[in-house]
Amino acid sequence: MEVTAAHGDSKKKVPEFKKNYPVFRFIGGNLISFFGDQIYLIALPLIVLALTGSPLSMGIVAALERIPILIQPFTGVLADNFNRKKILLVCDLARFLTIGTLGVLSITDNLLMWEVYIAAFIVGILTQVYNTTQFASVPRLVQKKDLQLVNSINTGIFQTAVFIAPGVGGILISVFSPGIGLIINSLSFFVGYLVILSLNIDSNIQKEKVDGSKVFADIKEGFIFVINQKPILYTNLAMLFSIFGTTLFLTMLVIHLKSTVGLDAARIGYLLSIGGVAAIVGALMTNVLKRYYSYRSILFVAGVVGGGSIIGFGLYNSFIWLVIMNALGTISAAIMSPCVVTIRQKLSPDHLLGRVQATSRFMTWILMPVSALMAGIIGEYFGTTLTLFIGGTIALLASFIYLHPSLNEA
Repeated sequence: MEVTAAHGDSKKKVPEFKKNYPVFRFIGGNLISFFGDQIYLIALPLIVLALTGSPLSMGIVAALERIPILIQPFTGVLADNFNRKKILLVCDLARFLTIGTLGVLSITDNLLMWEVYIAAFIVGILTQVYNTTQFASVPRLVQKKDLQLVNSINTGIFQTAVFIAPGVGGILISVFSPGIGLIINSLSFFVGYLVILSLNIDSNIQKEKVDGSKVFADIKEGFIFVINQKPILYTNLAMLFSIFGTTLFLTMLVIHLKSTVGLDAARIGYLLSIGGVAAIVGALMTNVLKRYYSYRSILFVAGVVGGGSIIGFGLYNSFIWLVIMNALGTISAAIMSPCVVTIRQKLSPDHLLGRVQATSRFMTWILMPVSALMAGIIGEYFGTTLTLFIGGTIALLASFIYLHPSLNEA
């Protein structure tokens, strides 16, 4: 059986999921990319710690990666008006070259801190553009009825990478160097480039000339749509504060485990990998949970558990306790992510997909650079334990926004 794409025109035919080989390639490419990203998340903080010995420096790096969040509204216009496939290809190739260069400089002991800062900012820009464009491309690859399934699987393979990659990466970094981790991450982007090259990703690209007035008109249209769609608006408001809290946690996570708890790279990798097992289950559970519960209930409970797990993570230094808290946090995130993504995709027409995602990310991520820098400052002067406690408390309280009645109707 074949039907039109989730938000496509009548000429675009998409096979049912079990025969949708392009989306299988898409999912496989994401798995490899996610694998590289997880190794990067261990390697980069260890490189910064080796160069400076300062949690504040890691806070600055994280802030620079997140400052490009401010261009999110423009990335939506880009994704909705230009060839999405070409945008994805450019972003993957540029990240391959940028992170690969960092890795080579690190391995040869020629890496300087200012080079890390510049690379972090460049990668941040490319990642913002890529993520928005990829989001807008997914509904063109699958039938509408398969969106929740594909988003759940995509989250599941992300958590599979969380399960496998940190353990493998931690061992490789311990045996060789953090620079090897960056090289692996760069190669994952090259694989992603080859996968996108093989896909037929089209879109209803607007043909009129894109000038300054049209850009701002398009951005305004995206904001108006999000504000009027209450399920999208209130999930965005909840995530604004939740992400502020989790960014405090994630920015200092590896630094906390290394400098406060005293774990080496291999044990840090094992800890993060074990947490990924529960998260895989969480991602696959989302489809089942949605049959019996509303998005409102699912997001609220998962948000409370996730915020509480961050608080618990900072309370004790026992390896087993840290594993349990990390597992609870990752399973909660794995349940929430496909729900939020599917709400946006189902409620948005094709010509607005890029702008809805970009506007939503702008609204929910705008405080991330501030949060990352605050994490570095608090960690530097008051310790990483307090950073985690504050982050978890904010994330937990943010969950109550998910109780807005509009989410029962999503």
